[in-house]
Amino acid sequence: MESWLGIDLGTQGVRALLVAGDGTVLGSGTAPLTGRRDGVRHEQDPGQWWDAVCVASRQAVSTGVRICGLAVCGTSGTVLLTDTSGEPVSPALMYDDGRAGEQGASARAAGLRVQDTWALPKARWLVEAYGPGRLTHQPDVITARFVGRAVPTDSSHALKTAYDVERDAWPDILGLPEGALPDVVRPGTRLGEVCVAAAEATGIPAGTPVIAGMTDGCAAQIASGALREGSWNSVLGTTLVLKGATSRPVRDPTGVVYNHRAPDGGWLPGGASSVGAGVLTAAFSGADPAAMDATAAAFEPSGAVAYPLVSPGERFPFLAPDATAVVLGEPSCDADLWAALLQGVAFAERLCLDYLHYLGAPLDGPLTFTGGAARSPYWNQLRADILGRPARVPEQTEPALGMAALAAYGTGAAESPADAAERMVRVRTELEPSRTVRFAGPYARLVDELEARGWLPSPVAAHARARLNLDTAGS
Repeated sequence: MESWLGIDLGTQGVRALLVAGDGTVLGSGTAPLTGRRDGVRHEQDPGQWWDAVCVASRQAVSTGVRICGLAVCGTSGTVLLTDTSGEPVSPALMYDDGRAGEQGASARAAGLRVQDTWALPKARWLVEAYGPGRLTHQPDVITARFVGRAVPTDSSHALKTAYDVERDAWPDILGLPEGALPDVVRPGTRLGEVCVAAAEATGIPAGTPVIAGMTDGCAAQIASGALREGSWNSVLGTTLVLKGATSRPVRDPTGVVYNHRAPDGGWLPGGASSVGAGVLTAAFSGADPAAMDATAAAFEPSGAVAYPLVSPGERFPFLAPDATAVVLGEPSCDADLWAALLQGVAFAERLCLDYLHYLGAPLDGPLTFTGGAARSPYWNQLRADILGRPARVPEQTEPALGMAALAAYGTGAAESPADAAERMVRVRTELEPSRTVRFAGPYARLVDELEARGWLPSPVAAHARARLNLDTAGS
């Protein structure tokens, strides 16, 4: 049987999936990762990435199955410096590391539309701290080990290093030393083949094609099958990421929506919020989510209205570095607070879609829920109700599946990434909204509060209220 291997370098672990062309999972493996946090700083030792990949790959590889190709995704904006052979010479600064505020301000003053946690400001900080080196994105460390030499990066991971995906070129104003920038290829490009040393370490046969991957958010989008124009994928994990498919870039003057280039030349616009399921862990450490969901059903709507930021600062659907978590009213009990947090995340999700509609993005295709939170049937239905639109949940909601589909496209097994994804993605649940009007008042109250605090621009707030009135008219 032919198969493709997808590898996902997550924040807390590595996940590998071996997938047949029809979406059947033939093998899987996991291995943990650890990091170091100190205030706004968040680092990982890049050396442990390869060790974890070896463990996860050996678990996933099945005997008697032909592996036709592999691809790797990583966390967007995670960067480090390597030498000319691809060996790390600095720690990896993770996607949410916030130490490069000064470098971010300098980059914006030069005309670059970047945020402080994006890769470019951190790359500047690394060069200042460690001296010249080769800028390397997280998956490139692994693909270099697979093929036995330094490799180009993909344009998806390079996006937050200010790579110009429309011109397919690095800008001239990045402020990095000569020779620091890697070559860039489009996702789906063949980088090389698994070398003998990597084969012995991972159990993946030597000669297996290695395909350039995408960021974990884009990988999850492929895994959702949301690659036809107007389709959107909402990835709800620790934080919330929305990504869609369009025929042209979605222009956003504030820069909170950015556009990845699809492997076949289309566009994948989206944004990443600081709202997400991580707030549940922070507020209820050790709680049983299923049990808490059951108690939360009695509080619809909750006695409190929340905008539950996981950490200070918001980046989508509005840009507000000074934003903090909002709770209006007093929850009556733990179950009511849990309900407020679940509903608050869905309110933020709705506001993201309202903002995308405000920018003119097409939203008429299917909406898919993926990410760890998609394992909650109650929360899935609640989100569909608050959003006021149907949604679907695939059987597999993991970025590693998206990388397996991209590897299939990159090795010529499918004519397009959408074709590969649609063959591999199996829908588990179809959701229909039924209680949108029940949550209309709390959502409008939250929009008013975000506008009053100066975080949400008034035209966007007015647009959100107008769409809410349309959704609830006659209900």
